Amino acid sequence: MHTLDSHEGKTLQSRVWIGKIILVALHVVGAIGLSLPEYRDLFLKLTPFHLLATMGLILVYHRGWTDAFPIFGAAAFWIGFGSELIGIHTGYLYGDYVYGPTLGVMLWEVPLVIGVNWFVLSYLTGSVFHKIPNDWYASFLGATAMTALDYILEPVAVSLNFWAWKWEIIPLSNYLGWFGVSFLVQLIWRKAKFEKFNPLATFLLLIWILFFTVLNFTVVS
Repeated sequence: MHTLDSHEGKTLQSRVWIGKIILVALHVVGAIGLSLPEYRDLFLKLTPFHLLATMGLILVYHRGWTDAFPIFGAAAFWIGFGSELIGIHTGYLYGDYVYGPTLGVMLWEVPLVIGVNWFVLSYLTGSVFHKIPNDWYASFLGATAMTALDYILEPVAVSLNFWAWKWEIIPLSNYLGWFGVSFLVQLIWRKAKFEKFNPLATFLLLIWILFFTVLNFTVVS
């Protein structure tokens, strides 16, 4: 029995390394492609597929396939997407902004992939803080991490025409709104009954931080 457990552990470790290598390759190639003006348009068209591929890889390593997991996934998607709808059409929550064509197919002027982004980012940050016993404190940390990543992402997103702000100013309301909506989604994550640990979550979150930090130096004018 010990031999079997040891073999299974080595197999899992190998699978995790494969996943990490794929994530590094995706983001290194993406960072280079977006940083080079002659290839930027091509890589911008691939942006939605890059995010979908990342989500797919995360789901491959997800272990908590209970009935509660798809409910959380749908909640994260539609709460995030719905908040963007409110933001786009009213200016509440985040401020006055519009989406560009970079993120692909839109529904009511909001790219559908934005809902995917809310799900993935909520999943990653929730998994990172899953060992914290207090739901409210863990949700606070998760929402803080999501807002911090948005702060790093914003200049890159504007430069690459993901979205554009009125008067080209990113308002404080954007970060306050992000924190509030993120906190709500994090609470739902905490209350949902499924396995919260994913071996790729912390690694991918760190990659995203590095990815957007690099792009702040290579694409932001």
